[in-house]
Amino acid sequence: MALAQPEPGGVLDADTGARTGPLRGTLATTACMETLQVGYLHAVAAAAGCSLSQPFPDSGIDWHVSHGAPEHLVDDEVTIKVQLKATYQVPPRPAGPTFGFTLDNEHLVKLARTPVAVHKILVVMLVPREREQWLSAGHERLDLRHCCYWTNLAGHPVTGRRRTTVRIPTARIFDDRALCEIMTRVGSGGTP
Repeated sequence: MALAQPEPGGVLDADTGARTGPLRGTLATTACMETLQVGYLHAVAAAAGCSLSQPFPDSGIDWHVSHGAPEHLVDDEVTIKVQLKATYQVPPRPAGPTFGFTLDNEHLVKLARTPVAVHKILVVMLVPREREQWLSAGHERLDLRHCCYWTNLAGHPVTGRRRTTVRIPTARIFDDRALCEIMTRVGSGGTP
């Protein structure tokens, strides 16, 4: 029995014979963005040697990330809480030292609470508007576009009536090295 293989370079249009992009599913773009950012988080956590767990039920925090190392001073394993967000409304490589991201005040209050037993960070992923541009794969690498940035909002004030714009530092790219540095600070009794 022969299995049908997809046409290289896309799907053939039945009427014109022209090649179009691959037939993508109908899942909402926001749902796809959530899935993409979870994949990004998993890749970063794997490269940093961290474990992930998802709280159930979700109380406004998406993930718990844990990092074990005998060098930690407060415990042999430390954990942070991570809230993921994604947007295509901010262009890649934002100009300046920060970019604005708007949160519902109720959510900001949860992320800004201080003091806390377990620190929280907000991770914001900037993605291209078109899904076809989100990733490319080759023999040597898998590229996810564009980038995640992180910030600690502890103590951040609520300034809007229903929503507040927070500033995300463009120097804080969320990758495996950044996650290891965050965990080292938390493991020493500090903040992310």
